[in-house]
Amino acid sequence: MKRSKLALFGGDKVVSNEFKRYNSIGIEEQNAVHSVMKSGILSKFIGANHPDFFGGPKVKEFEEKWSQYFGVKHAVTVNSWTSGLVCALGAIDLEPGDEVIVSPWTMSATATAILNWNAIPVFADICKDTYNIDPVSILKNISKYTKAIVVVDIFGQSADMDEIMEIANKYNLKVVSDTAQAPNARYKNKFAGTIADVGGFSLNYHKHIHTGEGGVLVTNSDEIAQKLKMIRNHGENVASSNNLVNMIGQNFRLGEIECTIGIEQLKKLPYLVEKKQNLAKKLNKSLGNLEGLKTPYLKSDRDHVYYGYGMVLDVNKLKISRKVICNALRAEGVMVSEGYVNIHLLPTYQNKIAYGSKGFPWTSDICKREVSYQKGICPVAEELHEKTFFSFGLCVYDLSLDDIELISKVFKKVWNNLDEIRNKA
Repeated sequence: MKRSKLALFGGDKVVSNEFKRYNSIGIEEQNAVHSVMKSGILSKFIGANHPDFFGGPKVKEFEEKWSQYFGVKHAVTVNSWTSGLVCALGAIDLEPGDEVIVSPWTMSATATAILNWNAIPVFADICKDTYNIDPVSILKNISKYTKAIVVVDIFGQSADMDEIMEIANKYNLKVVSDTAQAPNARYKNKFAGTIADVGGFSLNYHKHIHTGEGGVLVTNSDEIAQKLKMIRNHGENVASSNNLVNMIGQNFRLGEIECTIGIEQLKKLPYLVEKKQNLAKKLNKSLGNLEGLKTPYLKSDRDHVYYGYGMVLDVNKLKISRKVICNALRAEGVMVSEGYVNIHLLPTYQNKIAYGSKGFPWTSDICKREVSYQKGICPVAEELHEKTFFSFGLCVYDLSLDDIELISKVFKKVWNNLDEIRNKA
């Protein structure tokens, strides 16, 4: 490729206009919403012992269609996936002081949902290739107080569910799948999110499909499904004395408008995911031979739906920092993000380094042992976040093949000028 002056150093940028924002909503959703508006039934939930405890007609229809599509016995809608995580963790009967193993690479809500039940997050490290929770690290973090594992299918690829379920069965643990970023992803011919005791998906506006805000839980357990529905809708108002364990109900209900949008969005899911996959495959092929750049790794027994396009730099080989390379890419018009997150190092946990007598105010009396959140407990996640990992948001944009060509051109332009970057950085 002929060298051209980098935009970082005053040259012309490759991408002159912002990429079109992703929007999966069309005329089908508009018509469906209009029909619900005409009906006048925007919600039908009643937090009491009544048939409408389970919601209105669109809620029930959406849940039925979701359960059929994903091949599960039960689907339960909620007003956000954060609410869904709270429901899921409550439905597996967590008690104060129970420990739940979780990845540090996820949305903060995945861990704060554990705190919601006065249980204790214990962070296990991630795999350096898929960025999902590492089964080896899970084993190292199991104690006699461990009750569950929260598995996050990060960026669109399933975690190692066979190994994780084997561990869970051996130690009598429950498994919750946070599949917010991986709708329609498959693991050995099963949908991600459906293998655990309870799993679920986000319908937040920046996911593959959405209802603005919302989420859907899935399970094959009648008992767990019942508890999910009770937590969602003030279940203490309809429960007998033995229905609830460490549980009170909330208002986590999704309305009729959101559910009728969800029905139409679900129809589009296969097409929308396949489109992302085809774009990512083209990008993989184009960037795969760039020195010191690792494109998303895909295990052979599963697929990837590319909510995010995660990459790793060999900064030692390139002799350039991640920040400088990312600045060069952004200057050319490709908005990449450096790092991801390490939840265990957030102020919520660092202000109270260890549980026990000096633990969180809301847990200090129920902690059964001290759990460290010191830097160094998740070395793979920490190094990736701090030094080598960066990503491009494939679900942020509605990209065409021409856009992928432009993105590829940007990367190749930057890599073609690495010597200049080294000299001027």
